[in-house]
Amino acid sequence: MEFDHRLLDVVKQQQHPLVFVTISGAHLYGFPSQDSDYDLRGVHVLPVRDVVGLETGSETIQVSEDRNGLEIDLVTHDARKFFKLLLKKNGYVLEQLFSPLVVHSTPEHAELKQIAKGCITRHHSHHYLGFAETEWKLFNKENPKKIKPLLYVYRVLLTGIHLMRTGEVEANLQSLNQIFTLPYVPDLISQKVAGAEQGALNESGFAFHEKEYARLRGELERASQDSKLPELPAGKDRLNDLLIRARLHGR
Repeated sequence: MEFDHRLLDVVKQQQHPLVFVTISGAHLYGFPSQDSDYDLRGVHVLPVRDVVGLETGSETIQVSEDRNGLEIDLVTHDARKFFKLLLKKNGYVLEQLFSPLVVHSTPEHAELKQIAKGCITRHHSHHYLGFAETEWKLFNKENPKKIKPLLYVYRVLLTGIHLMRTGEVEANLQSLNQIFTLPYVPDLISQKVAGAEQGALNESGFAFHEKEYARLRGELERASQDSKLPELPAGKDRLNDLLIRARLHGR
């Protein structure tokens, strides 16, 4: 994939070696507006001296800047922190790791994705249920009702249902809707992409989406109950081995 050189420049200027950097946020979800910033997420590897002494290096590094009109937000976690998050029911790190929008990659990135497949459990549904509830509350309390949080509600619920049914991480709402075929999603995306995310929904529209939220939330709960995914994550020993090798070899 080819990316704007400004994204690549930010990645190249990072202090520590990087395992991977991918694009997250609206670009990954399939509904970026013209002025959407670029959310870059990844993993860095602190040198040994920064993890064995009294003073430790930064587990999380954030860089936010405007590069000639391009808003960039880069967040990377040290490998140890990221690997520990993989062993929890954290959908964020799964989506970052498996994002197809890869700005920077390494052999360790490919190995990490293989290991992470075994870290996915049926309990990741709790992440998506909680995330959807948060976005619904945000959508519900605002007047006028904004399209952006509503799209996040649908994106999160469909990602969670698909994950429970297939074990595959898919965060792009347009791709997901090729499976779920919700007739209202394309129009919502079109409004968001066109910059109308601040537009108001009428009362009947809100009532409809409230019912859809409840219906899809129930679908996610049932998908979790019926899921063939394991109860507990696997791969801890493999993650530990990869971390040691990455740390000792400077990546």
